[in-house]
Amino acid sequence: MRKNYLLTPGPTPLPPEVCEAQARPIIHHRTPQFQSVLKEVEEGLKYVFQTANDVFILTSSGTGAMEAAVVNLLSPGEAAITIQGGKFGERWTDICNSYGIKPEAIDVEWGKAVDPQEIQKKLKANPKIKAVFATLCETSTGVTNDIEKLGQVVKDSSAVLVVDAISGLGAIDLKTDAWSVDMCVSGSQKGLMLPPGLAFISTSKKAWALVLESKSPKYYFDLKEAKKALDKTDTAYTPAISLVMALNESLKMMRQDGMENIFSRHKKMADATRSAALALGLELFAPTAASDVVTSVKVPAGIDGEKLVKTMRDAYAVTIAGGQSELKGKVFRIAHMGYIEEFDIIVGIACLEKVLAQMGYKFNIGAGLRAAQEVFLK
Repeated sequence: MRKNYLLTPGPTPLPPEVCEAQARPIIHHRTPQFQSVLKEVEEGLKYVFQTANDVFILTSSGTGAMEAAVVNLLSPGEAAITIQGGKFGERWTDICNSYGIKPEAIDVEWGKAVDPQEIQKKLKANPKIKAVFATLCETSTGVTNDIEKLGQVVKDSSAVLVVDAISGLGAIDLKTDAWSVDMCVSGSQKGLMLPPGLAFISTSKKAWALVLESKSPKYYFDLKEAKKALDKTDTAYTPAISLVMALNESLKMMRQDGMENIFSRHKKMADATRSAALALGLELFAPTAASDVVTSVKVPAGIDGEKLVKTMRDAYAVTIAGGQSELKGKVFRIAHMGYIEEFDIIVGIACLEKVLAQMGYKFNIGAGLRAAQEVFLK
C-alpha cells in the first residue's frame, strides 16, 4: 500500500471535507434545501471571484465555460483577439474558429507573458474587435499574464476582456471587478479543490450587453437561460448536485482562510519549488513570468523527460505533469495549488532528487530539499 501524492495542475488533491460532502445522501435540486445551498455557493463564488456580478454554475469542465463565453458574447463573422502563449491560449482560437468567429491571434513565445501594448495596437487597428480572450495562468508553460494591465488597456475600448482563470482562480490574485475583467471563466478541479465537473462564468454589465445581442447558436450554454434560473435561485438544467454540495464546503474553507492568506501560501510554495529546482542546477522554463500555480522546469540534457515523470508516478506514487504539445518530454511541471501544503512540496522535491540521481543526473543530493526548507523557514 502506498500513499499517492498529486502535484499536477489539475486535478488537485481533495480536502476531507470535500470528500465527505460528496458521500452524503443526494437531495433533489428543485427543493428549498438545495436552494439554500445555492445561495451560499453564489455568495462564496462572488467572494473568490472578487466580483459583485452574477457567477453562473455550469455542469461541465472549464472548457465548457470557455465555449459559453465565446457563443454568448459573439456572433458569426465578428472579430476577437486571442492570445496564444501556450496550449490553453490556443484553445480560445480553436473555439472561435468552431463558431465562425474571426480570431486575430497574437502569438506569444511560450514561456513568456503577453505584452499588453500588443493588445492595445490590435484594438486601435481594428475598432470592430468585440472581445479579447486572455489566460490568467497558462499551465502548459507555467506563465502568469498581467491581467490588471490588460484590463487597463481593454476597458477604454468597446471590446470586452474575457479571462480563462481555470487554473489561477483561488490560487493567485484576480480582482475581477477592480481589474475590469468583463467575463471570467473557471473550473472546479484546480484552486477550488474539487473533482472535475463544474465550471463557472462571471459577467459584467458591459459583457451582458453583448450577451443580449449574440446570435451564435447555443442551447445548453445559453447564459440568458442561466440568468433566468439564477434570479430564482435555481439552475436552468440539472446540476451536478453532489459537486455543488462539495463546492459549498470548499468555499467555506477558503473564506475561513482568507484570500490574501491563500495567495501568500501559494507564493511561498512556488518560491520553494523554484529555489529547489535552481539549487539542483535545473533551469526554469518561465523565469521572468513564473506562476505561483505551477512551476515549469526544463528537463536537463541527457535525461528522458517522459521517463522521469513516469518513474516518479509509477515507482514512487508522486505524480507531477510532463510537457504538453511542443514541450512534451522537454519540461516537467510541479503544481502547488489548492489543497497542497509545504510538506507535499518537500515530498515532491525528495522524489525528484531520487529519480534524477537514479537516471544519472549529477548534483549534490539534498541540495533541492535544503533550498526549499530555507524558503519555508523564512
